[in-house]
Amino acid sequence: MTNIQIPVSVLNLAPIREGQGAKAAIEAVVDLAQATEKMGYTRYWIAEHHNTPTLVSSATSILIKHTLEHTDHIRVGSGGIMLPNHSPLVVAEQFGTMAAIYPDRLDLGLGRAPGTDMKTAGALRRSQNDSVYTFPDDVNALLTFFGPEEHQGFVKAYPGVDSNIPIYILGSSTDSAYLAAKLGLPYVFASHFAPRYMEEAISIYRNRFQPSEYLDSPYMMVCLNVIAAETDEEAKFESTTMQQFFLNVVRGSQTPLRPPVESMDHIWSQPEKEMATSMSSVTLMGGKDSIREQLSRFQEKYNVDEIMAVSYIYDPDKQKRSYEILKEVVDGK
Repeated sequence: MTNIQIPVSVLNLAPIREGQGAKAAIEAVVDLAQATEKMGYTRYWIAEHHNTPTLVSSATSILIKHTLEHTDHIRVGSGGIMLPNHSPLVVAEQFGTMAAIYPDRLDLGLGRAPGTDMKTAGALRRSQNDSVYTFPDDVNALLTFFGPEEHQGFVKAYPGVDSNIPIYILGSSTDSAYLAAKLGLPYVFASHFAPRYMEEAISIYRNRFQPSEYLDSPYMMVCLNVIAAETDEEAKFESTTMQQFFLNVVRGSQTPLRPPVESMDHIWSQPEKEMATSMSSVTLMGGKDSIREQLSRFQEKYNVDEIMAVSYIYDPDKQKRSYEILKEVVDGK
């Protein structure tokens, strides 16, 4: 059996649960970070989304700072900072400042999508040019800002110079796999909502990887959904919260994270079910034995270096238990 004792981390989109407000949703972000830190998770990343009333992750760096403040040692970072929305210098200054306050605890995951609709993207943009195409240049600018002073130009990020904050390239298609390989940076694939190109992206990244000052060999992380519970039946029931979340995405509706339901049949149509299910097809779901078997199969096929888990579970205690079960599985318990 392939070794499944690998680092596990957490991705949080910071959803608002039904009956919650923004403050309670932000408190839940911190609460989960504290719980998963105690469990021994490696890192805790927070996403960036805009104009989405059901998520509170628009000011990602502020949430990261808030989470660092209320935890002790877990690495906290972005999954990701969406670079088309931000000037690299501003990102470098913000993360450089956080790194000065919380040394060796910060990760910077970078994405090339806007994390929103095109109209909102236009309102966020620092220029009217399509900054999606400047993504490679923006990544290089950040690597320079965090590097040694003597390699920099006139404009520098203070604090930020020589902070060497680790940069991760995020992707949901094959484009970023080429870039991560070329720059010799760790690569994180978003299988939790866009699994279609996962296999191809992993293969491109590993085959084309060029060793760099940051990494000697490829470091492949995969983000996937995990719904773990005491039994397979309970996990199946809890997973209806995730199914409703993806139905939201399919419909473009703005519904908070909802409690589980006995059946989804009366909620979605067959085409909606097929679309939502295809988005969440890379999911570990079940009791501990099922999770162990599914993770073993996944690792036999892909042998990734780290798993980052998203867990859309309505009840916060059951969500924590889901992360606990995953950690027990990778710890061989």
